[in-house]
Amino acid sequence: MSGAWTVMIPVKPFAEAKSRLEVVGAARVDVARALAFDTIEVATRTSGVERVVVVTADDGIARLLPAGVVLVREREATGIDAALALAASRVGLRRNRAALPADLAALAPTELASALAIAAAVPRAVVADAAGTGSTLVTARAGTVWASAYGSDSFARHRGLGCQPLPVRATSGLRRDLDTPDDFAELLPRAGVRLRGVA
Repeated sequence: MSGAWTVMIPVKPFAEAKSRLEVVGAARVDVARALAFDTIEVATRTSGVERVVVVTADDGIARLLPAGVVLVREREATGIDAALALAASRVGLRRNRAALPADLAALAPTELASALAIAAAVPRAVVADAAGTGSTLVTARAGTVWASAYGSDSFARHRGLGCQPLPVRATSGLRRDLDTPDDFAELLPRAGVRLRGVA
């Protein structure tokens, strides 16, 4: 059984993504695209990650993905948990699986690698967002059936699914998803090149 991870990243169609960012200077679609591709790129550069899987109903994403990233197409966008269930069914039970939201602009490969190393010791794990109520990283070790419960109060719901909270420091980019204009302003200095380019 390999100790390496498959990271699954659900990407909402860019035209529908990040509706709360309308007030930022760049076009919302450009911001959503930059966020997604920065997150994908970080995952591809993370030690211990053997494969990155992007699941989306967006028609234009395939030609933009980095080499080696696997694309799983949804017929239509039906939500993050449905997207992850589809991706997990393609990945199978024999691999360690992890889910990341496509808006972790401040994430560093070392932060993700550290969390995944800890997650390998438990069947399921979860990392809380900065507010402590939502979830960013969710994992399932090989042999464990995939389950996720993103959305409102997802951290508590993931714990109800048996996910062990991981001890990730509050300042880690793994806890800092970007949802609001305030998030955008705060995280921009730490964000990837693509996101800075649309600011």
